[in-house]
Amino acid sequence: DSWLKNDFIKTVQSRGAAVIAARKMSSAMSAAKATADHMRDWWFGTQGDKWVSMGVISDGSYGIEAGLMYSFPVTIKNKEWTIVKGLDIDDFAREKMDATAKELCEERAEAEKDDA
Repeated sequence: DSWLKNDFIKTVQSRGAAVIAARKMSSAMSAAKATADHMRDWWFGTQGDKWVSMGVISDGSYGIEAGLMYSFPVTIKNKEWTIVKGLDIDDFAREKMDATAKELCEERAEAEKDDA
């Protein structure tokens, strides 16, 4: 639990710099690989009870504002995604999810303000 809340979070937050340090080049290849994996999952679907995380438009699941682009657990069949419902969310995860949603809403508001 301590590892998840401390070391893991710090590692994820600095992953771009870690990729650059290890490869001596941009983290663009990592982003390209993630994009390719995302498209593979969308094209071929998920198998059985497996799900993947995908940025999709929220339908209000898990208390995330409807209409917000957010990463959810999804299954994919016939090139259509469905948000997985009912996963347990502990207090730590809820706090991180809410913080992410808040940041995304702020970024959206800033982008919309620039369009006006």
